[in-house]
Amino acid sequence: MPKTEADLQAAVDGGLFEESHHLDLKKAPNSKGDNKELARDLSSFAVDGGTLIIGVQENKESRTFGLAPQPLIGLPEKIEQVARTIPDPPLNILTEEIRAAADDGTGYLIVHIPASPVAPHMVDNRYFGRGDKTKYQMGDAEVVALHARRRNTEADTLALLRTEMDEDSLRDVGAQSHLFLVAQPTAGRRDMCLPITGAQDWNMRLHTLISRVQKNQTLRAALANHGFSPDLSHAHQGHRRARGVALSSSSLRSDRTHVADGSWGEEDVIEVQLFEDGGLRLFMTRLSDNPNRQASEHEEEQVLFDAGAVIHTRHMLELIRLVSDDVGYHGNWVLAVGANRLRGRRRYSGQSYFPSNYRYSADTYEECTGATLAKLRDAPGAVTRRLLGPLLRSLGSEELFTKALTDEG
Repeated sequence: MPKTEADLQAAVDGGLFEESHHLDLKKAPNSKGDNKELARDLSSFAVDGGTLIIGVQENKESRTFGLAPQPLIGLPEKIEQVARTIPDPPLNILTEEIRAAADDGTGYLIVHIPASPVAPHMVDNRYFGRGDKTKYQMGDAEVVALHARRRNTEADTLALLRTEMDEDSLRDVGAQSHLFLVAQPTAGRRDMCLPITGAQDWNMRLHTLISRVQKNQTLRAALANHGFSPDLSHAHQGHRRARGVALSSSSLRSDRTHVADGSWGEEDVIEVQLFEDGGLRLFMTRLSDNPNRQASEHEEEQVLFDAGAVIHTRHMLELIRLVSDDVGYHGNWVLAVGANRLRGRRRYSGQSYFPSNYRYSADTYEECTGATLAKLRDAPGAVTRRLLGPLLRSLGSEELFTKALTDEG
């Protein structure tokens, strides 16, 4: 991808620019009609992903291209506003500026449109796809097929989640509810994360990524600096696993069996797995607890730590983003969250005199969604809401986590 005006000029001189299924060249929009046309272009690329270069124009008569630098002030924001306000559902895009050598405030804008996990996107009640060189209005059969493909991807991920829940290492231990999260890249190579998992220093590299998650000030602010135990830092013991690596708390062996040593909190386990194909897994066994562990048996009540679910989900979304950056994967992800042993349990209300009386009416919870890398970067709160919203609403606590479930400020 060009990085300078000289790169763009070299591509023009070499005849390397050609509009295709994944590339279009445009001038900046200047009217409402231009904005609608831009929205159609962006929506058409969102099916398979593509790039739009603003500031390179085609001479229709000679069928050649030439540089036409555009004013850059406010241009990235304008393109993002079009992407987020006209297509339905809104699009997330990535933009890069290339300044003109004349240094006169003009230049070029590279607009990356990732393949959208919720494609196709509608503009003016019509869906658009991309052909060999131009966009086209999609027919009903193609729209139905795309929706079916998305459902199949989500179904496959839910199957992975259920496998994790079925293989719960502490299924016969204690009474606590357990939290599970699985994430899979939708277009990654089978060895996508081998640079991490196959490295001699994989343990240190994974610890470093987790440390970056926990030091992220924006994330800390979104979670109102709330903590939860166990957190990702408690996964300190490294293991090599089938097709990947893992960090876990000390009571989980390398074969994923649990070590019961009689110590306080032995049931509190956390594990993060990273696989060669880019898959990530979280397993955390303290989604519920008895706040008074010294209580007599008839006084025991397991209460749900909904804050723990929110904190761990936000932390894992940031870890997924960091892993993507580390290995150079810019495609989409599909994610699923699950929990077990929920029936009859209510959320932990702390020292409140008005504890929640909403007891969860099912024994398990599952939810799945897709996310672009741009969404993980710019709107992790919205992704968290899609994954946990039904659970939190059932417990009557969604509004308590507004900051963590939105992306303002």
